[in-house]
Amino acid sequence: MRVYNFEGTTDEVVNTDELFMREALMLAKKAYDEDEVPIGAIIVSNGKIIGKGYNLTERLNDVTAHAEMQAFTAAASFLGGKYLKDCTLYVTVEPCVMCAGASYWTQISKVVYGAVDEKRGASSYGQLFHPKTEVVPGVLADECAELIKSFFRNKR
Repeated sequence: MRVYNFEGTTDEVVNTDELFMREALMLAKKAYDEDEVPIGAIIVSNGKIIGKGYNLTERLNDVTAHAEMQAFTAAASFLGGKYLKDCTLYVTVEPCVMCAGASYWTQISKVVYGAVDEKRGASSYGQLFHPKTEVVPGVLADECAELIKSFFRNKR
């Protein structure tokens, strides 16, 4: 697990959402290399990555093995509890209904995603996230979207 310390950074402004999204993108690229739909997710608490995952639906033959679900399980295990209050989920593609619902039950404080999923994304179905969850869309959206598009172009 990586720890980022932002104290004392006076020369430049560090965009932590972009920094952590780049970590999620690295996991998405790993999924791509394993012929999984390239979505990566990490969960951060106090500047520390406490959970991470990428799609494993093909390898595990499990439709619920989404990147977010893998990250939720890892973070809950790390914390020793099911609630992820004061944590942030970074995911390269907008969560689906299942993953948004799971985030609701974890009571995660913030969800940051890259590319919008117009077909299956949670925002198409109304408010599915916990009412106290801050949602930040579009972080590194172009890079995240290009990875998904490239994957499906190569499949056709």
